[in-house]
Amino acid sequence: MALHFTKMHGIGNDFVMLDCRQQPFALDEAQIRAIADRHAGVGFDQLISIEPPRDPSCAFYYGIWNADGSPSGQCGNGVRCVAAWLHRAGELSIGDTVRLESPSGPVTVRLLGPCEVTVDMGVPVFEPARIPFQAETEAERYPLLVNGHTLEIGAVSMGNPHAVVVVPDLQAPELAAHGPAVTSHARFPQHTNTGFVQVVSRDQLRLRVHERGAGWTRACGTGACAAMAVLHRRGVVGERVRVALPGGELTIDWAGPGHTLWMTGPAAFVFEGEWLDSSAVR
Repeated sequence: MALHFTKMHGIGNDFVMLDCRQQPFALDEAQIRAIADRHAGVGFDQLISIEPPRDPSCAFYYGIWNADGSPSGQCGNGVRCVAAWLHRAGELSIGDTVRLESPSGPVTVRLLGPCEVTVDMGVPVFEPARIPFQAETEAERYPLLVNGHTLEIGAVSMGNPHAVVVVPDLQAPELAAHGPAVTSHARFPQHTNTGFVQVVSRDQLRLRVHERGAGWTRACGTGACAAMAVLHRRGVVGERVRVALPGGELTIDWAGPGHTLWMTGPAAFVFEGEWLDSSAVR
């Protein structure tokens, strides 16, 4: 039996989308890894299933799995692709606002165009225990010993954990080692997504992200949200920021603590296909 899928991306962060509205998701970790293989499979940063909601207040549920087969709590670029996919499937019209259910809880999306979406990403969480991150008290900055160096990080959850490190140069060679080391650091018991951010101005950032379960990616929507939230809390940026990632640009709006954060950006369709490897299909 072939597995039909849609390949999509949000500014280079790429996904395999599965229609599970009529039949339950039935792939195990090994099968997900096989499809994620960029040489022998399809290749993706995350796999996303679109399913009936568990929460009756939501229109649909979407599940998220990383390329290594591990589950993910949230994906900002992915939810924009979910909205665009639902529009193409006839489930969502331009101008509609709909409530979707993610593994981390409800998310509100507004379809601005066929492939342009704004998303309510919720209220950033800075409390260490809820990220989760090991720290005695909540702070705007934490020292983190990495590869014999002490890095200054911000820690926040956007439905998934993030470490944010301000750097003067995104191409500095030491970042290649620091990214994986921070991502798997023992003070993040569930591992973390690591964002290296360069401040261009009060309304513009440049960002590079090493994602847990996926490695270096061309874009990370929750990472852009996390970087903005950490720097806005410190007073470094204003309430609207453009975040440039290797794959493109996102706009992040946040009025500050107690308010929800909004992310706006594109979603793109790449191709439709069928996975024919019988070992990866039940």
